[in-house]
Amino acid sequence: MAQQDAVVEGLTIRDLLDLPAVVDVETASRALGISRSHGYNLARAEQFPCRVIRAGRSFRIPTTDLRRVLGVTDQAPATTAAA
Repeated sequence: MAQQDAVVEGLTIRDLLDLPAVVDVETASRALGISRSHGYNLARAEQFPCRVIRAGRSFRIPTTDLRRVLGVTDQAPATTAAA
């Protein structure tokens, strides 16, 4: 399986790279392999594994933080030059 198609918890690496700048707790929780309700509990307790932006009653997770926690970089894999 190519790196771009590898699955990280509930999302493929391609899915993670295609996410917008911020995502909801449900999407981030799916990527982390935790339930939606546990994700919200962690966010409310300020124990979510990524930075959480709170806007009123809404929680948003910066995608760059989510990728960092999951070890996913947005750089293309290095190619080897033909000799």
